[in-house]
Amino acid sequence: MSESGNVVKDQNLDGAYERLHQSGPEWGGNMANHAPMAAEVMARRDRADEIPGWIDAYAPRLMEAPAPSEPITDATWQAALGDRVGDWCVYLTWQMRERPWREVLATWWPRLLPGITAGATHGTIRTGHAVRTLLAIESESGESGESAPALDELAHGLAYWAARFRGVPGVATPAGTLDAAHALDAVPRIDQQEGPIRIRLGMLGELRGWPESVTALRPAIEPEQVRDRLTEVVDAATLRYLTHGHAGPTLLVHTATAPNAILHTLPALPREQWAASLTVAWAASAAITSMYGPSEALPRSDLPTAPRGNDPAAEVLDRAFAHGDEHVIKFTDTAVEVYARTGDPDALAAAVHATALFERQ
Repeated sequence: MSESGNVVKDQNLDGAYERLHQSGPEWGGNMANHAPMAAEVMARRDRADEIPGWIDAYAPRLMEAPAPSEPITDATWQAALGDRVGDWCVYLTWQMRERPWREVLATWWPRLLPGITAGATHGTIRTGHAVRTLLAIESESGESGESAPALDELAHGLAYWAARFRGVPGVATPAGTLDAAHALDAVPRIDQQEGPIRIRLGMLGELRGWPESVTALRPAIEPEQVRDRLTEVVDAATLRYLTHGHAGPTLLVHTATAPNAILHTLPALPREQWAASLTVAWAASAAITSMYGPSEALPRSDLPTAPRGNDPAAEVLDRAFAHGDEHVIKFTDTAVEVYARTGDPDALAAAVHATALFERQ
């Protein structure tokens, strides 16, 4: 669908969800299945007819959905956090069938939010893309989002989040004076940027300056300020990718896409859950910056610029879809939103840079 949306029960998107729910949330060991997220972006950006072919190319890498082993119940769910993907899918799909989806989301959001880095933040991101689908259906059709495949997708996103639950050390409420751009600049880097994300996360708790950097972002007092701060984080992380994304192209896109997924989820959440959402979103973006960011920015003169045509955002999206990489597609979607909000051409230049960086991998 376009920027304004046109996703009312799109058959290509529903078909993609149904097909992908036969596969697991990971492939190749621990690589997240990005197909549902990329498919949602395609539908949102008027590329729904391209979804089946893109899925055909992506699907061979996927693994079968994990079989359930032991039922999760309302009394045992806490013990199951961090494991048992198949059981979580059964449990949360059942909940989504029995209760309104917003009610299920409001129940599980605060429970899962502390595990923001589940699947390198992909549990949260997949959830956010599913919520965006359901909100679009509500907005455009006046219905209550009752697309069964979309409801199942929300259940699968939450299930992946629960099964890979992992937190950021030292999360604390923002209470500083810095805007998001300067707060990201102030984040210290871990000494050894090597190994999987779980190893790097373990280093954060002992990192000098980390507690101060977590609280350095200026606070949000009212719910609307939460939205503003979260928007600032997405904007700053997107623009920062232009000069800093080269150090870890894949992981660093999530400094922007993870908080953006949370930003898109806010309208579906009770307002009393917004403040905690900002706290955790900022901590995740700062953590990834610390764990994968370079020591120095690249010179701006060495970096790409935004297209100069009449519709540079459309051109950048065309490039992303032609490239085909799931990270490029998702990050470009975020960058185009930032450009629409700020008018800063460097947001589009960041997407162009991402396209180039992923071509070199």
